[in-house]
Amino acid sequence: MTEKTEIIDAGWNFDNSYARLPQSFFSRLNPTPVRSPKAIIVNGPLAQSLGLYVEALQSNDGVAVFAGNQIPQGALPLAQAYAGHQFGHFNMLGDGRAILLGEQITPQGERVDIQLKGSGPTPYSRRGDGRAGLGPMLREYIISEAMQALGIPTTRSLAVVTTGESVIREIDQPGAVLTRIAASHLRVGTFQYAANWSSVEDLRALADYTLQRHFPEVKAEGDENRYLSLLKEVIKRQADLIAKWQLVGFIHGVMNTDNMALSGETIDYGPCAFLDVYDSATVFSSIDTNGRYAYGNQPHLAGWNLARFAEALLPLIHVDEEQAIKLAEDALADFAKLYHLNWQAGMRAKLGIFNEEVEDEALIEGLLSMMQKYRADYTNTFLALTFDKVEDTVLSGSEEFTQWQELWQARLGRQPESKASSHQLMRSRNPAIIPRNHRVEEALEAAVKHGDYDVMKRLLHVLSSPFAHSDEQADYATLPEPTAYPYQTFCGT
Repeated sequence: MTEKTEIIDAGWNFDNSYARLPQSFFSRLNPTPVRSPKAIIVNGPLAQSLGLYVEALQSNDGVAVFAGNQIPQGALPLAQAYAGHQFGHFNMLGDGRAILLGEQITPQGERVDIQLKGSGPTPYSRRGDGRAGLGPMLREYIISEAMQALGIPTTRSLAVVTTGESVIREIDQPGAVLTRIAASHLRVGTFQYAANWSSVEDLRALADYTLQRHFPEVKAEGDENRYLSLLKEVIKRQADLIAKWQLVGFIHGVMNTDNMALSGETIDYGPCAFLDVYDSATVFSSIDTNGRYAYGNQPHLAGWNLARFAEALLPLIHVDEEQAIKLAEDALADFAKLYHLNWQAGMRAKLGIFNEEVEDEALIEGLLSMMQKYRADYTNTFLALTFDKVEDTVLSGSEEFTQWQELWQARLGRQPESKASSHQLMRSRNPAIIPRNHRVEEALEAAVKHGDYDVMKRLLHVLSSPFAHSDEQADYATLPEPTAYPYQTFCGT
């Protein structure tokens, strides 16, 4: 049994508000201890922002907490229950390999979840072993920190420890536990679970809790239909989030409803990856055989997931089901418009455009169409435009690109801002570096197969300032060598 003991003061300051919800939403249990935990990486800057002491976290006691071998004072470990549509099919789910230790109250008064991922079986494991491999946990650490640096709302990674035990997935690899930090782990699937297996009173308690935790301004206003307001606020956050994904070429890979956080953070990094060649049909995940979660489908699937959230809220939105459906449909109709406005504003900025013109959409779509036709690299094409190095792209020399460039330059000339201002705007929106898939794989292979973590640490360093456009980052912007097989990612569950 996991030991609950006093440890060296690491600055833990737990509250456990989720544990005060109706008990149907969770199961109380401790993580399963591991054989010989060893710290691989601890996120010092994140720890400090949470009010934690890095030296204590790196001690034997700190590592024991990250491994699940010790429970810090004030924590009330539990596994959360939820449901979800997985590739369109509805299932009862839950934290099958994760334990929520509790909520850290930061020095700024913020509340964040502290979750151990890969911490052993739970009542929701569905015959799984509850463990995680080192490769997928390091992938989540790398990608989530890169997303944070890119300015995209995301869960964070506080630490990864190995367990001294092996797990078998696609390959036999070292076991690991990741400590994940999240605004919360409330999901669309949490509400689906409540709507299907709990009472309306429990559903209302969950909705009130979500409002209090993430949208306190809605509750403070005394909105007569605060549950419709909850739906609208979640829609706004997801419209913003998915637009940000698309603007950097991020592909989540498994946008099931249980992987959509109501906080608006990117969550559950599994078979995720980034575009190299621009193609809206790009799929990397080995399990997405029909392309349901392809890059170009992500906005549509986000809307689909939000519709499932709305369905779960219907009993709270209005006592008359027909009226509830009408109100929910009206709210959902705003998602596509909000997403498109966010995406279009982001694309304008990537092209150095400050104001709006009707022709902007055709200008944007014209560039993307050429990029797909000529198989241009997404990130590097925008970099070439930013630094007037179009000769570095495969688009250079084509008549249609020359015509597009003339239209673009004319568009820039019609706005009051200077060319220098446009250049600065583009520098701030077009990253010099993303987590290139081959670079991530290089780091993971060195770590998992050879115990070499220096490759990963160098990658994390250059990813930490994606808009620095430094000479150091140039090598990490190069494309992979051509291969006979398309790049594939695996879920790692």
